[in-house]
Amino acid sequence: MGGGRSKRMPRAVREQQMLDAAVQTFARRGYRAASMDDIAELAGVSKPLVYLYLNSKEELFSACIRREAKALVAAVHAAVERDVPADRQLWSGLRGLFAYTAAHPDGWAVLHSQARTQGEPFVREVAAMRAELVSFVEDLIGEATREADCDPKFADREVAGLAYALVGAAESMAEWAGSPDGPGAKEAAATLMNFAWVGLGHLMHGEKWTPGG
Repeated sequence: MGGGRSKRMPRAVREQQMLDAAVQTFARRGYRAASMDDIAELAGVSKPLVYLYLNSKEELFSACIRREAKALVAAVHAAVERDVPADRQLWSGLRGLFAYTAAHPDGWAVLHSQARTQGEPFVREVAAMRAELVSFVEDLIGEATREADCDPKFADREVAGLAYALVGAAESMAEWAGSPDGPGAKEAAATLMNFAWVGLGHLMHGEKWTPGG
C-alpha cells in the first residue's frame, strides 16, 4: 500500500517533501553529520528514492540552498511597499526579511550557517542570493540619492559599498531577530534603519567621517 501511495504522489510534491526533510536535517544536524538515511526516514520514503530524485547528498544540499534562497528573496520583494519613498521601501523589505527568517529558522540556518561554511559549490549558491539582495538595496539607495538631490560626488562605488554593508548587517541581525528573546521584525528593521539610513542621510549631503590626524 505504501508503494502505491508513493507512485500516485506527483513527483514535484514528493520532491518538495524530501527537500523539507533535508532542510530540517541539514539545519539541525549539520551538513557533514546529516545522512541520506536520516533524510529518507524523516521524509517517509526509501533512501534509493531520494537518490533517484536528487542523485547525491551534495546535489540535495545544493537544491535545498537554491530553494531556500529563492523563497527568501521572494519574501523580501513581496514585503516591499510600492509607490512610497525609498527609505520606506527598504524598511518594509528589511521587515519582510526578518519576519521570514524568524518564521523559517531551518531554512535560514541552511543558508546562513551551513552553506557558507562548506566550500564550493555551496558558497557560490549563497553568493548568488546575496548578490540579488545587494542589487535590490543598491537600487533603493540610488533612488534615495536622486530623491534627496544629493551631492553629485556621491559615487556609484560608494553606493555599492553601502549596499553590501547593509545586506551583511541584515544577515547578522536576522539571527538576533530570530532568537527567543530577540526583537520582532519591525523593531529589528527599525534598528537597522536607524543605524544605516540616518548616517546615509549625512553622507548623501557630503558630510563624511574622517579619521583625522
